[in-house]
Amino acid sequence: MQLHQLNDIKEFWQQTQNYLMQDEAEHNVLISVLQTLLHYPERYSEQPYLAFVQAEGNILAIAIRTPPHKLLLSKVKDLNALKLIAQDLQRSQLPGVSGLVAEAEAFVQAWQTVTGQPYHREIEMRLHQLTEVKPVATPDGFLRLAVESDRALLIDWFRAFNAEIGMAVSHEAERIVDMRLNQQSIYLWEDGVPVSMAGGRLFSQTVARIAPVYTPPAYRCKRYATACVAVLSQKLLDQGCDRCFLFTDLANPISNHIYHQIGYRPVCDWHEYSLIPTETC
Repeated sequence: MQLHQLNDIKEFWQQTQNYLMQDEAEHNVLISVLQTLLHYPERYSEQPYLAFVQAEGNILAIAIRTPPHKLLLSKVKDLNALKLIAQDLQRSQLPGVSGLVAEAEAFVQAWQTVTGQPYHREIEMRLHQLTEVKPVATPDGFLRLAVESDRALLIDWFRAFNAEIGMAVSHEAERIVDMRLNQQSIYLWEDGVPVSMAGGRLFSQTVARIAPVYTPPAYRCKRYATACVAVLSQKLLDQGCDRCFLFTDLANPISNHIYHQIGYRPVCDWHEYSLIPTETC
């Protein structure tokens, strides 16, 4: 069993593509991040961490990180591989890890063994998949592609969204918005004024991912987010994909119910952990 860390994103994608695409649903976040690194490297300001563990020519685990974000884990064939990743990262300032339930739990336990640092589970999420949009009641308004004149509003909304989900990366909002505008992958529901937003784009020929979804408090409970996601999901299907993915917070029964009405169905659960430095405990 051996860990390989690469700096060349093209070489890394060539090495890991087949493994990731075998479980495209479970790996949709990793694939999306890697596609962004390949085609929009300006999105990230620091060198990413790209590693995989291999034995007898077969990949057992993949880990990627785009600082300042958490480590992302693939589906793992041998949980012992996570010990090698933890050991490789032990000198880094790793804020947390995100992955499938068993994989994330095994990593934080390995991390604690290697570093002595405690950990805390921050959020329990569920990945959903849609293949057909179900009819839903639609409020007034329409979906439109965000444009350059929406930039200031989008930056404010991205910062508000990050604050709500506990992501202290508001300084990245301008870079994210500029990339999204360049990709043409951020949409607004407009009812006289913009009232909700959703990001969405194809990250392979047949698969799309929707994220983030945000409605300011003043416009909530008016079905704007439901309409925004439903119409955007149909738009992505019409563009040629056969599946759309999105994550929900299991602590938010309202959003889970909304997306179920649209046609999203559960695929798997996904946990995020924060890794707490010993000196702060």
